[in-house]
Amino acid sequence: MKPRLRTRLSFAPASSPSGPPRPRPPGSPGSPDSELGALSRWGRGGEGLHARGSDASGCPRAYLPLPRGPPLPRSLPDFSLLRLTAPPARGHSSHLPLPRVHPSHWCTGPRDPRAEPGSGLAAWSPSALPGGPAHSRYGRKRKFSGREKRKGRPFGAEWTPPLRCGAIRAQPWTATPRTGTPSGKRPSIALLRNPWKKEKSPSVRPLLQIYSSSGVALASLLWKSGPVVLLGWSAEEELLCVQEDGSVLVYGLHGDFRRHFSMGNEVLQNRVLDARVFHTEFGSGIAILTGAYRFTLTANVGDLKLRRMPEVPGLQALPSCWTVLFQDRVTLVLLAIGPDLYLLDNTACSGVVPPGLASGVAGFLHMAVSFNYRYLALFTDTGHIWMGLASLKEKLYEFNCNIRAPPKQMAWCSRPKGKQKTVVVAWERRLLVAGDAPESIQFVLEEDSYLVPELDGVRIFSRNVHEFLHEVPVASEEIFRIASMAPGALLLEAQKEYEKESQKADEYLREIQEREQLPQAVRQCIEAAGHEHQPDMQKSLLRAASFGKCFIDKFPPDTFVRMCQDLRVLNAVRDYPIGIPLTYTQYKQLTIEVLLDRLVLRRLYPLAIQICEYLRLPEVQGVSRILAHWACYKVQQKDVSDEDVARAINQKLGDTPGVSYSDIAARAYGCGRTELAIKLLEYEPRSGEQVPLLLKMKRSKLALSKAIESGDTDLVFTVVLHLKNELNRGDFFMTLRNQPVALSLYRQFCKHQELETLKDLYNQDDNHQELGNFHIRASYAAEERIEGRVAALQTAADEYYKAKNEFAAKATEEQMRLLRLQRRLEDELGGHFLDLSLHDTVTSLLLSGNNKRAEQLARDFRIPDKRFWWLKLTALADREDWEELEKFSKSKKSPIGYLPFVEVCMKRHNKFEAKKFAARVNPEQKVKAFLLIGDVAQAADVAIEHRNEAELSLVLSHCTGASDGATADKIQRARALAQRK
Repeated sequence: MKPRLRTRLSFAPASSPSGPPRPRPPGSPGSPDSELGALSRWGRGGEGLHARGSDASGCPRAYLPLPRGPPLPRSLPDFSLLRLTAPPARGHSSHLPLPRVHPSHWCTGPRDPRAEPGSGLAAWSPSALPGGPAHSRYGRKRKFSGREKRKGRPFGAEWTPPLRCGAIRAQPWTATPRTGTPSGKRPSIALLRNPWKKEKSPSVRPLLQIYSSSGVALASLLWKSGPVVLLGWSAEEELLCVQEDGSVLVYGLHGDFRRHFSMGNEVLQNRVLDARVFHTEFGSGIAILTGAYRFTLTANVGDLKLRRMPEVPGLQALPSCWTVLFQDRVTLVLLAIGPDLYLLDNTACSGVVPPGLASGVAGFLHMAVSFNYRYLALFTDTGHIWMGLASLKEKLYEFNCNIRAPPKQMAWCSRPKGKQKTVVVAWERRLLVAGDAPESIQFVLEEDSYLVPELDGVRIFSRNVHEFLHEVPVASEEIFRIASMAPGALLLEAQKEYEKESQKADEYLREIQEREQLPQAVRQCIEAAGHEHQPDMQKSLLRAASFGKCFIDKFPPDTFVRMCQDLRVLNAVRDYPIGIPLTYTQYKQLTIEVLLDRLVLRRLYPLAIQICEYLRLPEVQGVSRILAHWACYKVQQKDVSDEDVARAINQKLGDTPGVSYSDIAARAYGCGRTELAIKLLEYEPRSGEQVPLLLKMKRSKLALSKAIESGDTDLVFTVVLHLKNELNRGDFFMTLRNQPVALSLYRQFCKHQELETLKDLYNQDDNHQELGNFHIRASYAAEERIEGRVAALQTAADEYYKAKNEFAAKATEEQMRLLRLQRRLEDELGGHFLDLSLHDTVTSLLLSGNNKRAEQLARDFRIPDKRFWWLKLTALADREDWEELEKFSKSKKSPIGYLPFVEVCMKRHNKFEAKKFAARVNPEQKVKAFLLIGDVAQAADVAIEHRNEAELSLVLSHCTGASDGATADKIQRARALAQRK
C-alpha cells in the first residue's frame, strides 16, 4: 500500500483543486521539511511509516502504523485522523495544545456500556492513576479527499485497571445545550472499580479517585456507601454518585463531601436499574429507571423537584436503549422496545416513528442525542444509522455501516456553523465516522475507549491516551491544503520567503494585492492561528498576519491583539500540569470568567491572577475575586495556626477592593475555626458585615460592641433583640447595664412595644423617678376606671417621694384630688368633667352658670386671682352675659385691670360694653383702650395731655380718614407747641 504523507496537527490536507498542484518550495506548508525540520526525512520501516529526527526531548518525531486492508475510497467526506503531540513527562514544561472536551459516556459493572452526553469523566478503580504518561507520544494523521476531521491527543496517561471494569464518566468543557450559557467548571475524571460483583469479597472497599484531564491526581477516598449505578458531573463540577437505593451523594472536585439527597420513596422501594445525568438550561438533572420500569427525573439537582414520567405500555424489561431529550423547555425521555420507539413527556407516553427509516428494522441497539439536543442518531439491528432531528420530524440521512454488533458508544461530532453533521460510533477496537456520504472513515482503536461529545468535536478517552476528534476549521483547510491558492496560504508563503530574504515574498504579496484579498488573507491567518495547537505554528501564522498588516492602511488591530492574548491564555491552561485542554471555539463559548472559575476551583490561583493581570481585567471581576477564593481555601489549612493564617491573608489581601473579609470569616467558621473567623473579622471595615456573622458564631456580646462602635442604631437593635432571645432575663439585663447606649435604645423600644419590660428595667435599676413617670403614663393609657387610675397615680406619687421629687409627688396628689372632684361633679351636675385640666374644669363650671362651685374650686386648688379673673372674664364673654360681666367688674378692684374687659368685648364685637370699661382703664392704657373702641379724638386728647411722643405717634398712625384730619392737625400743633417750649 502506498504510504500517505504524515504531518503535524497544524497540517490539514484536503482534496487538491483542479489542475496541477502548485510547486512548493522547501519549508512551505505541505512539504515534509516544514513539518519535521531540515534534519527529518520520511522512510519506510517495518509495518509503518517513520519520521527520522527527534524533538527537543529526544523522543522520535512520529510513527504511523500503516492501515491494513484495502485503501479507503477517495469519495469519503473530508475527514482525517490526527493525534496531537502528547505532553512531556513530569517536570518538563511545555505549552501543549489541549483541545477542550465534553461529557463522556458511562458503563457500570457487567451491564452493556451506554453512551450519553454528560459531565466530567468518572470511573471506579482500586488503584491510583499515575500523574502523567509513561512515555511521550507523537501525532499521526491520515489524509482523505474532501474536508477533514482532526483527531488530536491532548494528553497521554496510563490507567492501570481496564476501563471496562467500572463506571466511567467524562465531563464536557463547553456550554450547556441550547442556551449557550457557560455551564461552569467540568473537565475532571473520576475512577472507581466496580466491587459489587459476586466474586468480590464484601469487605473490599473501592477507591474513588478524581483526576484532571491530564491524569494529575486531584483526590482519592475510600467508598464507604452502597453500590453505585452511575457517576456523573453537575454543571457546578460536583460529582454525582447515584446509588441503587436512589440516594445521590454529591462530592466536590477535590473529594470533599457536599450533601446528599434522595430521588424519592418509590425509587427507594424499587431500586435503580439505570440512570442518566443530563444538562439543560435549568441546570444538571438526573433521570432514573426503577425496578418497576418507571422513569423518575429531576431537571435540576440544585432545586430538587421530582417528576414521575408516565408508564410505558408493555415494558417488563430493560429497554434496549434510552436517552433524555430537551425540547421547548420540556425534558423528555425517548426509549426503544424492540422495533418501537416511545416518547415520554409530562403527561403521556406516545409512540413515534422516525421518518424514512429503512425497512426490516427489528430493534434499536443504541441512540445518541447531539450536544445541543437538536439532532438524534439511532443504531438499528440491521447495521443502519438513522440521523435526523431530535423532534423525529425530519430525516437528515441514513448510513449502512454493515456492522450489526451493538456499538459500545455513539456520539455526534460537529462544530458550530460546520458544514457537516457526523456521528462517531465506537466498538471494542473500532471507531467509525459516518455522515451524509455513502462511505465512512474507520480507525482501529488500540484499547478500550470512551467517547465524550463536545461543542466542536468528540473527546476519545482510553486507558493511555486522551484524544480529540473534530472537523478542521475552514480557515485552516484553506491555508494548509496541498497546492492551496487561498490568500491566507499565499500570505504565509510570502512571510516565510521574506524571512529567507527571497524575492518570492514580493511575488506572493503582489499576487494577493492584485486580487485585492490582502485583508482577507490577514483575517484567515489570524483565524487559523486560533485553531492551531502547536505554539510554533501559531507564531508562524501570526507573523504572517502581522506581515500582511504592514501593507494595509488602517487595518483594525483589535482582532490581531485579541487573538494573541487568547492564544497566550490557551497555551498556558493547556500545559500538562494545568490539564485544561480547551480549543479556541470552546474558550470563546466558555468566556474568560468561567475559565478563571475553573482555575480557581483547581486552586491554580497564581495562574488565574497572572491571566487577570495580563488581560487587565477589573479587580473586582479578576484579582480580587481570585484572592477571595484563595483566602477561603487558606482557612481550610488546619495545620497552620489561626494567627499565621489571619496574618497571611491580611498581608496578601490588604484593602483590596471587592474582597469581603466577612465572607472569608464565614468560610473559616464553617470549617470549625471560630477564633480564626473572629480574627479575620477584625479586618472587616463594614460593621454591617461583622455583626451578623458574630451573632451566628454566638459571640453576641462582641457583636453588641461592634454594633455600638458603628453608630448604626438599627444594627444595635438587631443585636439587642438577638440577645433577648438568646439569654435569660437576668443575664440580658446585666449585659445591657454594661452598655449604656444599648440600654437607652432598648428603653426607647420598650416604651413603644414592651411596657412591662420597661417597668422591670426601672425596678432593677431602682430608678424611682422613671417608675413614677411610667405609672403616670400607665394610669392614662391602660386604666379606664377612676379607681384604677387613682391607684396608679398613688403608686406614682409614692415613687416620686422615694425619688425625693416633692413637686412631682404634690402635683400627682393634686391630680388625684381633681379626679375625685371631677367624678363627683359628673355625678351631681352631669356633663363631662373627667380628664379635664383644672382650668378647663373651672371654665366648664362658669359656662354652665355654676359660679359658686367654680369659685370654691379655685379656692381649693389655690388658683391665683389673676388667672381666675381671666377665666371668668372669658367664660362670661363667651356666654355674652354682659350684665353679669359688669357686676363682676364692680365686685372688687380688678387684679388684671380693665383693658382685658375692653379687649374681650371688642373680640365679641360689643362696642357699647367696651366703652363702659374704657373709661375705667388705667391712665397709661387709656390711649390703647380708646383706639380699640375707635375713638381717635379722645385718644388724641389723652395723648396730648400725657405729652407722650410714642402715644402721639400711635394715635397719628390711626388717623387715616378725612374725618380724622382735624385730630391730626391738633396733634401736629401740640407737637409744635411742645417743641417751642
